[in-house]
Amino acid sequence: MNFFNRMRIPAKITTAFAVVIATFIAAAIFITSSLNTLTAAAEANAVTVRVSGHGQGMLSAIIQQENALRGFAMLGRPELLEEYEESKRVFEKEAEGFATTRKQDQKERLVALKEEVRDLNDRRFAELISLARDPATRGRAQQISGQKQLSKVREIVADMQKASAGYIAGQQAEMDSANDSAMTTLWVGAALAILCAGALGWLLSSVIARPITNMTSVMGRLAAGDTKVQIPGADRSDEIGAMASAVSVFRDTAVAEEKAKADKARSDAEQQRIVSEVGNGLGQLASGDLTAELKNFPADYAKLQDDFNAAVTELRSAMTSIAASTTNIHGGSGEISQASDDLSRRTEQQAASLEETAAAMTQITTTVHNSAAGANQANKLVLATQADAQESSKVVSDAVAAMAEIEKSSQEITKIIEVIDKIAFQTNLLALNASVEAAHAGEAGRAFAVVANEVRALAQRSADAAQEIGTLISSSSKQVEGGVALVGEAGKALGRIIGSVDEVSGLVSQIAMAADQQSSALAQVNTAITEMDKVTQQNAAMVEESNAAARSLAEEATGLARLVGRFETGAQAAPAAIRKARKAAPPQVRGNTALALQSNLASAVDDWNEF
Repeated sequence: MNFFNRMRIPAKITTAFAVVIATFIAAAIFITSSLNTLTAAAEANAVTVRVSGHGQGMLSAIIQQENALRGFAMLGRPELLEEYEESKRVFEKEAEGFATTRKQDQKERLVALKEEVRDLNDRRFAELISLARDPATRGRAQQISGQKQLSKVREIVADMQKASAGYIAGQQAEMDSANDSAMTTLWVGAALAILCAGALGWLLSSVIARPITNMTSVMGRLAAGDTKVQIPGADRSDEIGAMASAVSVFRDTAVAEEKAKADKARSDAEQQRIVSEVGNGLGQLASGDLTAELKNFPADYAKLQDDFNAAVTELRSAMTSIAASTTNIHGGSGEISQASDDLSRRTEQQAASLEETAAAMTQITTTVHNSAAGANQANKLVLATQADAQESSKVVSDAVAAMAEIEKSSQEITKIIEVIDKIAFQTNLLALNASVEAAHAGEAGRAFAVVANEVRALAQRSADAAQEIGTLISSSSKQVEGGVALVGEAGKALGRIIGSVDEVSGLVSQIAMAADQQSSALAQVNTAITEMDKVTQQNAAMVEESNAAARSLAEEATGLARLVGRFETGAQAAPAAIRKARKAAPPQVRGNTALALQSNLASAVDDWNEF
């Protein structure tokens, strides 16, 4: 406190506002740093989600290649090869998108995946295409296409997706930490700013306004003739101390005058003349004329003359100093008022910037919420596709069972045909024996021979028909066996498709969950910005209170100037320093977009630094 009393009044005011401004700047820097960290984490999270989608796209493209080659191996249609080539191009495009990842381990997994896919295309898929082109080796191609080819590819893609999920979780934790830091800094900064402003307001009132009020009261009592009054602040080295010293000189002079009057009462006529002249001089002083001066005193009263003139000179000098100090105080209070107005305007600008930032964050939150809704809708579609694939798998299983029953019935029909063939053979033998017996019978057995020949012909036709039916049944059995094999392969393919759809469903669910978490985090950021806006409004109210205190100080200084103006010092009064008010920077027009967040914060920090 003693050090603060020794400072000049402009230095005290400047120091007080410097502390308040430094507190605001420190809080703004910490909050800006936390928001930058939060923005960087959100951008990294978006990149990770996009890269994860490219990883799933690569797996889908590879599965499409395998499906196209299987179809070509079974049907031999050239358009399936074109579909295979298109899937290769899709894979390369998705790989380019995945290569934008910032993680080195993901890039290494991408290199391993591309090498595995290149090996599949150059060795296994190329062999499959070569075999499928030749109808003679197409059966071998069908056997190869039924083998598992993508186990290693699925393993690499699963590692990629697992790593992406870990990165998303880590970045979400970083966003939560940055949000907590911003909120802590906001509340601590606001508390410190309020405490500093209150303490400095109380301190300025204690060391400036209250001493000036006390000095005004002392000067009034001294002007009323109370020379025993105690003058406060004489030990201070600022303007208040200078005023106290001047008033002390005035009081001492008044005491000396009373003593001189007592001496003059005991003097002779000369003394009466001297008393009269001194009285006239004191009368001039009492009327506020500090230009009074004693002249032509006898040698015995020369010291009185010199002391009186010196006292008047000191008093005149003191009053001149008081007038100058009052002018400085008035000017300083004007600067305080102007600075408070500037600070109020900048606080309003900062509040407008925070309002625009809140609007931008609201738009970002809406966009992320819509993305989460789209991901949930995609998850529902994948679940519906999964149900359809399972139903198709059941239909294929029923078809396999029906084909097996048909094959079993064909085998039973073949056995029946064999029995019919044997019966026809036996009938033919019986007819032949009957013909021989009829020949032995002669003319009497001729009619029986005709019947035997007809029976033999009928048996022969039955044998031929049974042989043709057996041939057809054999061909049908082979075709049924081929159909059973194809339906079985279709069932296996549907099983693999169901597995792939399950994996896609899990990944889409993870993406939807991550989008929901991002939406929640952005809502928390929006809440934090709203709290910052409230604190800024409180700061604006505090600035208005400081401005009112500055106006009160200016009014007190004006009152003191009126009191000092009662005294005539013979010197021209120094005009009050006129300071031009700085114009506050006009608020910039900003758009309500997500990109306005960082520009608004940077502009607000620049305004504080300029102030």
